Amino acid sequence: MNDSVFHRLYDQYHQDVFQFLVYLVKDRHVAEDLMHEVYVRVLRAYDRFQGKSSEKTWLFSIAKNVAIDHFRKTAVRKKHSMDFFDWETQQLVSTERIPEEVSLLNEDKIRLYQMLDLCTGDQKLVIIMRYFQDLSIAETAEVLEWSEGKVKTTQHRAIRSLRQKLLEAEGGGEYAE
Repeated sequence: MNDSVFHRLYDQYHQDVFQFLVYLVKDRHVAEDLMHEVYVRVLRAYDRFQGKSSEKTWLFSIAKNVAIDHFRKTAVRKKHSMDFFDWETQQLVSTERIPEEVSLLNEDKIRLYQMLDLCTGDQKLVIIMRYFQDLSIAETAEVLEWSEGKVKTTQHRAIRSLRQKLLEAEGGGEYAE
């Protein structure tokens, strides 16, 4: 990988990928550290990048994997054991306060963001990619290495779950579909 390719990737996608990591880990400093790891992996793997996906979705895929590795390591450290961390079903919860990027969103998106900690990891990833990073269903499927159907189903379940949780938080009870 030559310098000009690296700089072009950096200039084009750094902000989006960094924001994605901030939304996931809720900490700018941790996200900065994780970005370093993303770039290390990009440099190592670029020769093998075959253009079967877009560079954008390839970078998001690397960032997703780096974030999942971070959550796994954090979970292992907290448990002091090597229990398997299943990111698809377990919650990706960060105890950090809302990062600056989130505070700039409108109120509805802030409430949605806060409720994401109550979703499973796969639901959180889909909602962040689709609604905070504006990735298409096809791009989200590519990043997660899922079918578009699985993305749609996960998105639907996440939205239904979030609606229910928002209603419960407001004391509204059951949500009927």
